[in-house]
Amino acid sequence: MQRFDPQASCQLIPVLNLEESEVERQMTICNACRYCEGFCAVFPAMTRRLEFTQADIHYLANLCHNCGACLSACQYAAPHEFAVNVPKAMAKVRLNTYAEYVWPQPLGKLYQRNGLTLALASGGGLALFLCLTLVAMGNLFTAMPGGNFYGIFPHNTLALMFGVVFGFAALALTIGVRRFWRNVSPVDAPLPLKTSAALEATVNVAQLKYLDGGHAEGCNNEDDKFTLWRRRFHHFTFYGFLLCFAATAVATLYHFLLDWSAPYPIFSLPVMLGILGGTGLLVGPAGLLWMNLRRNPEQGDENQKPMDRGFIALLLLVSSSGLALLALRETSALGLLLAIHLGLVMAFFLTMPYSKFAHGIFRSAALLKYAIEKRLPNPINAGSD
Repeated sequence: MQRFDPQASCQLIPVLNLEESEVERQMTICNACRYCEGFCAVFPAMTRRLEFTQADIHYLANLCHNCGACLSACQYAAPHEFAVNVPKAMAKVRLNTYAEYVWPQPLGKLYQRNGLTLALASGGGLALFLCLTLVAMGNLFTAMPGGNFYGIFPHNTLALMFGVVFGFAALALTIGVRRFWRNVSPVDAPLPLKTSAALEATVNVAQLKYLDGGHAEGCNNEDDKFTLWRRRFHHFTFYGFLLCFAATAVATLYHFLLDWSAPYPIFSLPVMLGILGGTGLLVGPAGLLWMNLRRNPEQGDENQKPMDRGFIALLLLVSSSGLALLALRETSALGLLLAIHLGLVMAFFLTMPYSKFAHGIFRSAALLKYAIEKRLPNPINAGSD
């Protein structure tokens, strides 16, 4: 089967695989019904098309938030012979898009294998390496005045080590989403980016708008009952991550611009941001794990649960080890806790482009395309004039 190469200079007609063909079949049925048109962005975007190419299918799959509202409302869902299940069909294609657009390409297989075992093994392996390094240095159980962890690992060593890892992760994600954008956007008519569209997409990402089920009552998780908790736990996770990133950014500015070296007092801005972010990264992932364990298997792709749980587990370990490090930084456990936390953080960054983290990047790009596209004339209506 010939696959479509988004980097190829010649334009080939891509052959749909089984998962993409299933989305095409279901979207054709949905396009005739249109009962769910007001539920989320997928269905208004669908109505702008009469046929669904591979690019359209990849776009719609990443636009889907897997809220389950359309499945609960669908008159053609199983046991109907049409067996329409848009969330599950979209989830299967979505996983394939991560692997297809990933950089470097050979690492795409990590999406299928990036489960709990890989997350724990990578985090544990790096933490063990750092612990052994401290044993060799004689600093594993050495208390530092004021909890100065730069006395354990020098600042420049940490900055270089994590700068390289984070830079690689950012580069890999950037190349991946660029490949995705080039495939889902028309080559002959590039989408005109407008400030209003960019702002709308940003707000939709920040609010997680389409996790409200299209009626502000929330998602379906275990059954047909609506719940907003999935959206709330996503908010805890998303903003917890941003707050932790902000804590690191502020500490970097303190160090290089103001010449204020760590450790910082509890009520300093970097530490307070870190506490709030770490708490968010405990509450959010714990709630998402609880909902994932109870989720109706028809509401998504069962094959992705190992990847989901591996990512959630790594977030929980990073946040809990970070908070423990802060609480015990003035004790002899500083070296051990620092090695564990740094190992887990490095594992998170290294696996970030090949874990569930990527879905937020691809979905943001799909929401931007939708915000741009909706401001253009509907090609279906234009063709009927």
